[in-house]
Amino acid sequence: MKPSRIAATRKPPLWQTLGPGLVTGAADDDPSGIATYSQAGAQFGFRLGWTLLLTFPLMVVIQAISAWLGRTTGHGIAGNLRQHYPRWLLHGIVTLLFIANTLNIGADLGAMAEASRLLLPAAPAWLYVLAFGTVCVAGQVFLPHSRYVAALKWLTVSLFAYFAAACVVHVPWRDFVQGLLLPRLQFSRDFWLMVVAILGTTISPYLFFWQAAQEVEDTKAKPVEQPLLQAPAQGPRAMTRIRVDTMVGMGISNVVALAIMVTTAATLNRRGVSTIESAAQAAEALRPIAGPAAFALFALGILGTGLLSVPVLAGSAAYAVGESLQWPVGLARRPLQAKAFYVTIALATLLGALANVLHVNPVQALVWVAVLNGIVAVPVMALLMLMSVRADVMGPFRISRGWTIIGWVATAVMAAASAFFIAASA
Repeated sequence: MKPSRIAATRKPPLWQTLGPGLVTGAADDDPSGIATYSQAGAQFGFRLGWTLLLTFPLMVVIQAISAWLGRTTGHGIAGNLRQHYPRWLLHGIVTLLFIANTLNIGADLGAMAEASRLLLPAAPAWLYVLAFGTVCVAGQVFLPHSRYVAALKWLTVSLFAYFAAACVVHVPWRDFVQGLLLPRLQFSRDFWLMVVAILGTTISPYLFFWQAAQEVEDTKAKPVEQPLLQAPAQGPRAMTRIRVDTMVGMGISNVVALAIMVTTAATLNRRGVSTIESAAQAAEALRPIAGPAAFALFALGILGTGLLSVPVLAGSAAYAVGESLQWPVGLARRPLQAKAFYVTIALATLLGALANVLHVNPVQALVWVAVLNGIVAVPVMALLMLMSVRADVMGPFRISRGWTIIGWVATAVMAAASAFFIAASA
């Protein structure tokens, strides 16, 4: 066999294989998610660890289906909805997604500003909000796509701050294993609201839109990659990459969430601190209990994950709006080639920043984000499942029976969880 042939058949290194799935999984642990996991650990100790085992296979399948749809068709979720479903349904979903993402951006920028003031209190919060918002928009607008994607991948390293934080506190491992493997259910409203909040935090609509859009970006940015409907021979390799990428990304996401829950359970819960309203408050509460190292690591993790998640939230909103209105979209395009797309990114980030300047209650904002995500997630997941088995959408690349079953189970679980959360929040 010729050397060139050997090189062509050699599997790429894992870091090169990872991409949209890794970034999507890391963005799932945004400052808002950190606050949710911190509250779960502080309020219920180790008893909710099992929820992260439950959500892992559901996340993997739904995110992989989103990626597979984009890689196969060359269009994101909104682009496929526009082609195959009524416009009123598409515009309703996209509008709710944009509102939810904007509120989430505001909550995340606020949490990043709070964490920064814990580390460097000299500057006012509004200045940090402005600085972080500007950095997030500038990175998407001015960095070439390849460099921007590389920057997002390297920002995922910030998640290891939570592994380090868990390592510097004393963890009763027997309680941890019991909470992870032996669910101890409580028949109380607060317990089930927290279960639903964890489900809504780990399975969020903006992640579906982002990962599908990034698979489309790859077909545009890399000349050798094409939508599978145009290049069927790329199917097996693409499927293997998407599976590995998504499993690793979602795995890291849930292990990090578990580390956050473990850290607050082993410290705050054991000391009777049971109410956490923000990620920054969790970091501050750790300082007198777990020491300055855990506090600093927790606060730095908020900054890193925020710099990763805010662009993903703004970008997924822009992809959805742009595809629904048939604009030129994509981070691989230059700003002058996709003006409306980049303006939408800036607008979503600006509106999120304004929410902090106008002193919108961050806890109430997160409640509304959870409600809106619950409203959007179920129909989007159902439509994803319907499109992924349609021959006129997927051609010969329709998903397998196993994926179909797990995908519908995930949809049913989210439907029940969303209905419960919305009813309890009314």
